[in-house]
Amino acid sequence: MHILVERYSSGPESTLGRLHVDGVFACYTCEDQRQPGPKVPTETRIPAGTYDLKLRRFGGTHASYRKTYGAMHRGMLWLQDVPGFTDVLIHVGNTDDDSEGCLLIGLDRVQYPAGGGYVLHSASAYRRFYPPIAAAIEAGAAVRIEIVDREGAEALIS
Repeated sequence: MHILVERYSSGPESTLGRLHVDGVFACYTCEDQRQPGPKVPTETRIPAGTYDLKLRRFGGTHASYRKTYGAMHRGMLWLQDVPGFTDVLIHVGNTDDDSEGCLLIGLDRVQYPAGGGYVLHSASAYRRFYPPIAAAIEAGAAVRIEIVDREGAEALIS
């Protein structure tokens, strides 16, 4: 399974993207901003690249999601081997303040004039996006997420 995040708008506080699963649009993404220099803890977006996804079945976020989502939740979607980062997850949230270097998902987005923005209807996006991804990982499929930078391509992405 191939998940593609195309970043298309970045601003001083956040980055927006579109997420596709096996070539089909699934939702929008929000993450922290690009940093001109070294990584700033809790304020830097994920480096562009391709990462394996696994289920993380420990930690406070996992326990919280287990309570919120019940049997649907089988573990946090966890990006592996992200350079300079640890514990990078895909989870619910709306603004860059809800992320410490993770990827947030939503069914809609608001884009700021200066670039970046935030996502809306995040829990609904998670309920739609999560089950098939978790099922594929549990079935032993190779699930990878590719993150590419396409800032300046707003006209191509509506």
